[in-house]
Amino acid sequence: MKKMVAGLALGLMMASGAQAADHVTLQLKWVTQAQFAGYYVAKDKGFYKAENLDVTIKPGGPDIAPEQVIAGGGADVIVDWMAAALAARERGLPLTNIAQPFKHGGLELVCLKSTGITSPKDFPGHTLGVWFFGNEYPFYAWMAKLGIPTDGGPKGVTVLKQAFNVDPLLQHQAACISAMTYNEYGQVLDAGIKPDELVTFNYLKEGVGMLEDGLYVLQPKLKDAAFDNKMVRFVRASMKGWKWAEAHPTEAAKIVIDNDASGAQTLSHQEYMMKEVAKLTEGSNGALDPADYKETVQTLLSAVSKDNPAITKEPTKGAWTHEITDKALK
Repeated sequence: MKKMVAGLALGLMMASGAQAADHVTLQLKWVTQAQFAGYYVAKDKGFYKAENLDVTIKPGGPDIAPEQVIAGGGADVIVDWMAAALAARERGLPLTNIAQPFKHGGLELVCLKSTGITSPKDFPGHTLGVWFFGNEYPFYAWMAKLGIPTDGGPKGVTVLKQAFNVDPLLQHQAACISAMTYNEYGQVLDAGIKPDELVTFNYLKEGVGMLEDGLYVLQPKLKDAAFDNKMVRFVRASMKGWKWAEAHPTEAAKIVIDNDASGAQTLSHQEYMMKEVAKLTEGSNGALDPADYKETVQTLLSAVSKDNPAITKEPTKGAWTHEITDKALK
């Protein structure tokens, strides 16, 4: 009898173990906000649970580099911009793009019209705010394309290492600052500056577009069939989350707010952000467009210099793959 009870207990434990959800840790590129709404929606709406996944979403911040987190084993998958991911790959970290939820880019340079800047030819002699930590690569590529030095002087521009806020523009420390269509541009407007007082230059429209938020893993891990399968389910559920967020921006913004442990976000700004982010994910089913990848690489290679140390040669094979999305989206 004791053997029967023990056997039954063991059987129940094994059955329970077989049904245990697979854990996935996602490291975001920035703090909790609608930029990552698709992942929070997928968790809140049970899309991950339906794929037998237990997903932990780790917010980023100014002192958190997703590449370092995944290199140290702190995440299974990260959200990153392709320029930063390719730079890390060239330096020895084998990151592979497995999905590309953002089809379009939202990076802009926002300038005060009162500075006299009406076109890129007016940049020389001015101070421009630039984000670093991997976000500077598009800027230096653009300046190289324009032939504008970045070491100051009347014929060049002075680069201000901009914090992740809009203060340099509001305090007139810079003529132009880096901004995302879905975030900082709205902050500038919220500060009381009117659209007709601004001149904006979208990197994509200026011919230096680079892929932004994509999903990256360590390439060697894809050789593990179990990990591969887990990422297929993760991408499938995540894209369901993104499409739901596109269709329900107000509800998605509320879900983001519910997940913001810092309490720093406001619902009105997240609603604005979600509507703008939806414009960037629109048209993407999650599969990377090889033409977009090629454009990013060519833009980076066209501006190789000491100021733009993103990549110096064609990325090695495996920088991206359709292996996961082919299975996830069929």
